[in-house]
Amino acid sequence: MARKSKYQIWQKKRQRIKYRIMQKNIGNHPRLVVYRSNANIYAQLVDDEKGITVLSASSIDKSIKSLIDKATNKIEKSKIVGESLAGKIKEAKIGRIVFDRNGYKYHGRVKALTEAIRSAEITI
Repeated sequence: MARKSKYQIWQKKRQRIKYRIMQKNIGNHPRLVVYRSNANIYAQLVDDEKGITVLSASSIDKSIKSLIDKATNKIEKSKIVGESLAGKIKEAKIGRIVFDRNGYKYHGRVKALTEAIRSAEITI
């Protein structure tokens, strides 16, 4: 019996988590997916039923570039991205979303982004 690589094990675990998130999403609310690289953070709302991205925001958006340049650390950048996405969510009149942290710990930049969205009275 062949051993699986760490990547294959991680990938399988991620599939199970994503399946669990989709099963709990009874009301078919958009899913907030977070991706973070070493320098930037990206967040998007995905409609799983239609298979499309509804909204997105990132730390490389031109609309918030002036605010991002003033930020001193990555956590502040994440808060700005979260506030930007929260504004877009309010404009789209979406009241509730499901959070998919994409395997990242709920700590630091991921936490800052979601707390900024929660502070705009959007239910996660």
